[in-house]
Amino acid sequence: MRDIYGVNLYTGTREERLPDFSFDFPYIASRVNLNEMPGRETPWHWHKAIELFYVEKGYLTYCTPGGETMFQAGMGGLVNTGVLHRTYLGPSAEALAFLHIFDPSILAGQPGSRIDQKYIAPVVSSGAEIIVLRPEDAAQSAVLENLRKSFREEEQAFGYEIRLRSVLSTIWVDILACAGSLAESSATQRQTNEKIKTIMAYVHEHYAERIAVGDLAAICFSSERECFRLFQNCLHTTPVAYLRSVRLQAACRLLEEGRMPVTEIGQLCGLGSSSYFGKVFREAFGCTPQSYRKKWQDRNR
Repeated sequence: MRDIYGVNLYTGTREERLPDFSFDFPYIASRVNLNEMPGRETPWHWHKAIELFYVEKGYLTYCTPGGETMFQAGMGGLVNTGVLHRTYLGPSAEALAFLHIFDPSILAGQPGSRIDQKYIAPVVSSGAEIIVLRPEDAAQSAVLENLRKSFREEEQAFGYEIRLRSVLSTIWVDILACAGSLAESSATQRQTNEKIKTIMAYVHEHYAERIAVGDLAAICFSSERECFRLFQNCLHTTPVAYLRSVRLQAACRLLEEGRMPVTEIGQLCGLGSSSYFGKVFREAFGCTPQSYRKKWQDRNR
């Protein structure tokens, strides 16, 4: 199991790079402590893999285009393939979660197999963005207990891959039973998701430049009004606020990684003068850029 301290994205897209995700066994187990992440959150991202998670400690919130769900210790869930999502720290000092990230083929076998058609496709091709598991429900509580135990599998033990696939298969079938029928996603919703992914990719490639809402609207051949609606419906924010958050996350990375002057970082990230950069940084993180740098560089010593 590997510890995650940040989300690495492919250039030109919001798709997450998944290190150690090999074609012969497309699976990784991760431990995420949001208190150790820049800004105590993960940025908007997506991946083709399924994300099956269990919250071990604290509170964290998962955001998808469909809304926000707060998870507390003892809860878990499933993020569907291709779904945009981000997480941020809830009302606690920290949040610790364990993740299984895997390609559906691990369970389905060959595309079009009976297992694929009966059990995998109904979830993967549905409109479900995220499935929530709560311990108050007796059936879901049993699934959560199996999910919690599944992270104890020893990677070096003989037969690890087979045992892991067996455990994940059992959890998957039980989740499918708990979730009931899953409505098919509409073509309109899929098109909307692709539009916002395209805009987000553009922002992450050009955040250092001057960007107007009209520029973002033109990317998806829509009006500025439609662009505002798209951001509100999918990301629950405005284009301007999203652009500012991307710039701040980029600034955090530069502050953590080197000794570049703060003034230069503000300019490189599209945040202008040092005074304006300091103002928006304090509003977002509750400290100055210099204090943030000291905290993270002391932690890494």
